[in-house]
Amino acid sequence: MPEQQRSKDVTAKEGLQFCNQLFAIEREIKDLSFDERHQVRLEKSRPLLGAFSVWLRTQTPKMLPKSALGQAIKYCRNQWDKLEAFLEDGRLEIDNNRSERSIKPFVIGRKNWIFANTPKGAKASAVTYSIVETAKENGLNPYQYLMYIFEKLPNVDASMRTPLICYFLGRIVFQLAVLLT
Repeated sequence: MPEQQRSKDVTAKEGLQFCNQLFAIEREIKDLSFDERHQVRLEKSRPLLGAFSVWLRTQTPKMLPKSALGQAIKYCRNQWDKLEAFLEDGRLEIDNNRSERSIKPFVIGRKNWIFANTPKGAKASAVTYSIVETAKENGLNPYQYLMYIFEKLPNVDASMRTPLICYFLGRIVFQLAVLLT
């Protein structure tokens, strides 16, 4: 293997090691409370991100801007504020994989749904998926949740709909809705 290619491979592996270490910390703290996660992130992840930032700045002038590695480094530096956001709140995740997984069925199936040929159909589909995914995220059976909504919601005064939905999702969500209204 040519020396230049070997150098790129080593550099890419160095960058990947930073990412792997950050995700290893996340695996260690996944079962902690939000406050505990936040504290561990400040103690372990923040210094690691600082070292990663220095590494990125050091590598930037060594890379060809149009090379795959050069573009990856530039992208990471341009998205740095978004990358650091998870440090500020233990409720945040380091990545958006869960969100990506939740929309995957919608993305895969969108071409198969006849009713989504219009803006109203697309909105109906998006609302339905939002309700289903919200139910899943809150540990509810989506079918039972939809049945409950379809049975109860039409007969409820409009001013009571938000509290009813929040009640079904759980007390925490309801308390949040009360704080926001």
